[in-house]
Amino acid sequence: MTPKHLRATSRRRLLQFLAASPLVAPAATAALAEELRPRPSDPIAWAPRDLDALITDPKQALDVFDFEPVAHKNLPPAHFGYMATGADDEVTLRANREGFFRLQLRPRRLVDVATIDMKVEILGASYDSPIVIAPTGSNRAFHPDGELAVARAAKSGNHLQILSTVATTSIEDAIMARGAPVWFQLYPTDRWEVTEALVRRAERAGSPAVVLTVDAIIDGNWETLARMRRIDTRQCGDCHGRSFPEFLAHRPNFDGLDVTAVKNLNRADMNWLFVNRLRDSVKGKLLLKGILTQEDAVLAAKAGIDAIIVSNHGGRFGDNGRATIDALPEILAAVGGRMQVLIDSGFRRGTDVVKALALGARAICIGRPYLWGLAAFGQSGVERVLDILLKETHAAMQQIGAPSLRDITPAMVRRT
Repeated sequence: MTPKHLRATSRRRLLQFLAASPLVAPAATAALAEELRPRPSDPIAWAPRDLDALITDPKQALDVFDFEPVAHKNLPPAHFGYMATGADDEVTLRANREGFFRLQLRPRRLVDVATIDMKVEILGASYDSPIVIAPTGSNRAFHPDGELAVARAAKSGNHLQILSTVATTSIEDAIMARGAPVWFQLYPTDRWEVTEALVRRAERAGSPAVVLTVDAIIDGNWETLARMRRIDTRQCGDCHGRSFPEFLAHRPNFDGLDVTAVKNLNRADMNWLFVNRLRDSVKGKLLLKGILTQEDAVLAAKAGIDAIIVSNHGGRFGDNGRATIDALPEILAAVGGRMQVLIDSGFRRGTDVVKALALGARAICIGRPYLWGLAAFGQSGVERVLDILLKETHAAMQQIGAPSLRDITPAMVRRT
């Protein structure tokens, strides 16, 4: 302990001793209160977010975080809990945000950034930005228009959309609302004939890519959802209590399929033999979503996988504590340019987007932010969330001196 700290400690002990004396208690107590008064933060937060004054119009939002408390207000506790929950202690959920704080951008100056081009090619198709709509289930729990509202918002900005197996809108209706092909995310179930039927349906609808989720092999331990469900006064069985195969019978993508023998949406026995079988079955592109290590990235390349989505499911399955942005570099190094690499989980700011692109990701996928917008204001909320992220990404590209995505290089980011 330094002499300065010793003097401060001695002064505090003296004041505490004097405060106990009836002769000097008032003066000493006042001095002690002054000594213990909290110091203001640096910088001082003069305008913290006021949760008692929520936005009432999407245009009022300053960032995507403004939508979350409105979603909380609008939704029943169990529905919000389903959206918000992570697994176990939610260490991974927090790590996904904290990972971005360990990365710094290195701006280049005197570059003409009057015009910014965010167009990107993803598996042969062109999009106006690298911001992708990640697959999320049960969107009609958050707004009556559900995935249709999300698809229309994706259309307005020409964003790639990935539809969940357990969406509350069919792949056919999503593609019609999007006005362009939509990728199909696949939970394989424990029955191959159902898996194959889902793939065939997506292909007939015009989906060019199947995205196999490989990290949801068991049910997540969703404690936040469980606690919020306890305070939900509604009958929650229809939404959160259905068991198989009844659950699947209420999901449009399973219409017409015999799901009576299905016991689980995921499968703990999924391995590389299953991936090879699926690769042989899928006529279009096949992606793996949930890869987090270089070892698995190498195996994916050997299996002929077209692309990887680095994902920890937004911290919803397995609380491993590792942010996807921290896992991204080793995966990019392992594939060595043999396939495109996308990434999701924790993206909330345009600077997050640029950091991932600088590391080498082809595109980033967002989940919870657009669900906040959907639950808050429907389609207009989703559009505003996407617009905010686009504007922030545009500004971040100008700040680092990158007039196009091709100009965002690894030299523009460093780890602290």
